[in-house]
Amino acid sequence: MSEKFYLTTAIAYASRKPHFGNTYEAIMSDAVARYQRMCGKDVFFCTGTDEHGQKIEDLAKDAGITPKAYVDGVAGEIRKLWDEMNVSYDYFIRTTDDYHEKAVQKIFKKFYEQGDIYKSKYEGWYCTPCESFFTNTQAADGKCPDCGRELSQAEEEAYFFKMSKYADRLMKHIDENPDFIQPELRKKEMVNNFLKAGLQDLCVSRTSFKWGIPVDFDDKHVVYVWLDALTNYITAIGFDPDKSFDEQSEHFKKYWPADVHVIGKDILRFHTIYWPIFLMALDMPLPKQVFGHPWFNFGMDKMSKSRGNVIYADKLAEHFGVDGVRYYALSEMPFASDGSITYESVIKRYNMDLVNNLGNLVKRTLDMEKKYFGKVIPAPTAPEALDDELKAACQKAYETLTSSMDDYHIADAAEVVFNMLRRANKYIDETMPWALAKDESKKARLGTVLYNLLEAVRAGAVLLTPYLPETAEKIFRQLGTDVTSYASTETFGGLVPGGKLGEAYPLFARIDEKKMMEQIEAEQKAQVEAMSAAMKEEGEAFLQFNAEQEGVVS
Repeated sequence: MSEKFYLTTAIAYASRKPHFGNTYEAIMSDAVARYQRMCGKDVFFCTGTDEHGQKIEDLAKDAGITPKAYVDGVAGEIRKLWDEMNVSYDYFIRTTDDYHEKAVQKIFKKFYEQGDIYKSKYEGWYCTPCESFFTNTQAADGKCPDCGRELSQAEEEAYFFKMSKYADRLMKHIDENPDFIQPELRKKEMVNNFLKAGLQDLCVSRTSFKWGIPVDFDDKHVVYVWLDALTNYITAIGFDPDKSFDEQSEHFKKYWPADVHVIGKDILRFHTIYWPIFLMALDMPLPKQVFGHPWFNFGMDKMSKSRGNVIYADKLAEHFGVDGVRYYALSEMPFASDGSITYESVIKRYNMDLVNNLGNLVKRTLDMEKKYFGKVIPAPTAPEALDDELKAACQKAYETLTSSMDDYHIADAAEVVFNMLRRANKYIDETMPWALAKDESKKARLGTVLYNLLEAVRAGAVLLTPYLPETAEKIFRQLGTDVTSYASTETFGGLVPGGKLGEAYPLFARIDEKKMMEQIEAEQKAQVEAMSAAMKEEGEAFLQFNAEQEGVVS
């Protein structure tokens, strides 16, 4: 039986279309899922949408539609975007799914009946966009410590979860499982800023709005969005709150605990403190790891609609293709510090790595092979010492990608593969196949050189499959090979001599940076003008409505 691997993203909040920074998480998780499948594991990859809360209720009201109609539209847009980015999820959960809502109600009641939840009154600061409460100490300047927006004072009846009851047990788990929170610096933030400072009881219900899962034994209350959202990781695989772990379905027991929750660093507190404590209260195993990835900034600034610096992955793909977008996201995000994106940087990396390095290598190699061997793969019968350097580069790429992907150093893994491709391009210049082709006595050596290049191309395509799945498939078709398993790259020589190559064609077209930037700037200008016109039209309609109302009153 294959080893299982259960991977989740944070479910996307169904308030607005996700920008490039949000989409990175889905792309990164997809690369990990594809890699684990290549390693032969039974992968279950879950993603979805978080659809309750005051913010969504307010947005739906502004739009003049019901909250359910609003989230149906946004959830559909999110799923479409994930599909466009070739995210190979196995399950897409929505927190408005009936089975999820029923499970959450049972979980809430279970917590209440076993004494983990009690009713009281909340007084303090609240951030609507983050759906989070803060103490006076945490919000000393009246602004949200997570997003920086203005906070509002809130006072309402609420149910609270006794966090302190499980704090020591959680601290012990973190101490005994050093890889539970990654990267390491994130763990230090959680332990020092929250656990050691002392956990306050957590508000887990609201009465000031209605768009949430009702508390079935107290209908004035709806379940706080974070208790609702976090439980998706177990409801998605069939968790039954009425049963112990041993009594759960085979599907649930097969995949839980999760191997990794991939989340943004801004929601680490919820996943490494609140979520483990909820699971302890349910007497369920904790996830093996929570990985808090950094953010993508626009240049040096955080992406923000108000700043006009938001980039969307699907719009980017119109210029660079889906694999171009995926590659930039996966190669530019550091392991622990924030990444950066600008249109200029995307163009430069696209031209440098995908066009000049990968695309150039594949086209040159296949064109020479067709010219000198009629598309029949030659046998490597005349090796020389120089070949060993190329083989060593391929071997290093396999070994480093394995260790890097296992530790979620995604960009480092990509870099070593492209170093191998650069070494293959250099090998062409060193061996000069065009010169060997002029001497009939060196036909065997020419065949060996071209075999080595074809095998390097094949190995590169296999290793880049998690990053560039569409491009990898195109390369396999051009090579005419079905030797595409990850294990086949562990040693050099998987390509079968005598096989017939397919048709060669360019993988990527070089982009003219000046022309592209002019086109993008024109598109941005048109978008701004359209938004301004829409705002002006709304303002005029509002004034007209007021004038009509004044006429009615007078």
